[in-house]
Amino acid sequence: GIPPFSERKYCDTHHCLCMCLEIFLPQFSGKLNHGACFFVLKHEYCIILFFEHQIVPMKVEQIYTGCLAEAAYYIESEGEAVIIDPLRETRPYLEKLKQEGATLKYIFETHFHADFVSGHVDLAKKTGATIVYGPNAQTEFEKMDTVDGQEIKVGKATFQVLHTPGHTPESTTYLLRDEQGKEYAIFTGDTLFIGDVGRPDLAQKAGSVTKEDLAGWLFDSLRNKIM
Repeated sequence: GIPPFSERKYCDTHHCLCMCLEIFLPQFSGKLNHGACFFVLKHEYCIILFFEHQIVPMKVEQIYTGCLAEAAYYIESEGEAVIIDPLRETRPYLEKLKQEGATLKYIFETHFHADFVSGHVDLAKKTGATIVYGPNAQTEFEKMDTVDGQEIKVGKATFQVLHTPGHTPESTTYLLRDEQGKEYAIFTGDTLFIGDVGRPDLAQKAGSVTKEDLAGWLFDSLRNKIM
C-alpha cells in the first residue's frame, strides 16, 4: 500500500541532487521543478520516487606521450569536450570520448608544431569537431578563425583565446574558466613551460620577422598576457 507521510525516505547519496516525480495525481503533472524535491500529498499519504542526479564537475586531464615529451589535454563539461594539441594517432582520444560518453566539440591548437605531427585534421574528420587556431594562423584546411580575447563555450566552461606570439607568430594560449566563471587553468603550448619558455628562433617562413622580433613578442606575451 501507500506508505504514511511520516515514512517517506530521503536520498542522501554523496554529490547527488534529489529529483522527484509524482505518479498518482494528474493535476500535478509538470508542476514539479527539476532539481528540487517536493512532496505531493493526498490526505496523509505521499508517493514519491527519488532519482539520483550525479553532479559531474568539469574534467581536465593530461594525456602525456613520454617518448615525444608531448602533452595533449582533454577538457569536458556537460558532455561536451575539447582536446588541445592532439597527436597524429587519434585512437586514444576516440576511446576516451567513448568511455566518457562525450561529444568532441573543438580541437584547439596552440601553434604549428615542428616536433610532431598533429592529429587535428584526422580527429576533426572522425568526430565532426571544429579545429581552432589563434590569430594569424594560415592553413589550407577548414578551421575557426579567432581573435584575441574571444570566448568559446564548452558545456558550462569557457575558454578565452589569448594571442601570445613569440615562440611562433600564431602561438595562442587558452585560459579556462570553470562553471562558476573562475579562472581554473591556462594552456600555454610552447610559450611557457615549468621553469622555462619556448624558443623564439624557430619560426619558419615568417617573412621579415627576425628571432629578435619574436623574442620581444615572447617577452610581451609572458609579461602582459600570461603573468
